[in-house]
Amino acid sequence: MSIAITGSTGKLGRLVVKGLKDKGNLELIALARTASKAADLGVPVRVADYSKPETLGPALAGVETLLLISSSEIGQRASQHSNVIAAAKQAGVKRIVYTSLLHADTSPLSLADEHRRTEAELRASGVPHTILRNGWYTENYMMALGGALAGGAVLGSAGDGRISSAARVDFAEAAVVALTDDSHGGRTYELAGDESYTLSDLAAELSRQTGKSIPYKNLSEADYASTLLRFGVPDGLAQAFASWDAAASRGALFDDGRQLSKLIGRPTTPLAQSMATTLAAQR
Repeated sequence: MSIAITGSTGKLGRLVVKGLKDKGNLELIALARTASKAADLGVPVRVADYSKPETLGPALAGVETLLLISSSEIGQRASQHSNVIAAAKQAGVKRIVYTSLLHADTSPLSLADEHRRTEAELRASGVPHTILRNGWYTENYMMALGGALAGGAVLGSAGDGRISSAARVDFAEAAVVALTDDSHGGRTYELAGDESYTLSDLAAELSRQTGKSIPYKNLSEADYASTLLRFGVPDGLAQAFASWDAAASRGALFDDGRQLSKLIGRPTTPLAQSMATTLAAQR
């Protein structure tokens, strides 16, 4: 079975490549915009740029199964994904596995529209596919722990919204399962962590693990965006981060279906474990 992985040099892509290599007896192809950045993956590399269709046909020649990891370029994702899907269809790819967004069909997150458009394009293409609707990565919050400790508080605009995040390695393992078992064809999975928590819960866990009193300070969406701007976050991203938190307050990041743990055959990584790992790395 020949499997190609787009975005192979990103954090998720690297974990997927490693997981597939551990399976053994698979013909793997890493797709990357810059081949040199994928040289350490230990698998054949082909140049593939979402924005340059002329690179995609040669990159997908002979590929049976394709992992389409959603582009990191918000605002350009739909057109970039369209290029990949068209090239995959032309190349005769037998199945596409796509990393979408949790509840993409109904999600109020600003990120959701491009995922909805990509899912629609997959359906229209006629290429068999599997959709992995990934929930929030726990790492999205772990990146802010240093700032919370320095400032003495966890900041956000998520209110009491519950967040069913999972570690990136959990989502990578789900992709490996979907890529290596054709029985997942035609399926759409809502992937989220087994446990859910509020940002107040996150702050309490941070306090417990550090022995410091770190409360959660809930701000309005506008005030949180302004605070992020003062911290040097670019305006567009500050507005987006605040809007995603506000959407979380209305349930956008919650799911209790446990499809992720069922797919990977083990419990998802707990928040406490991800936090302990992050804090240990910062010491």
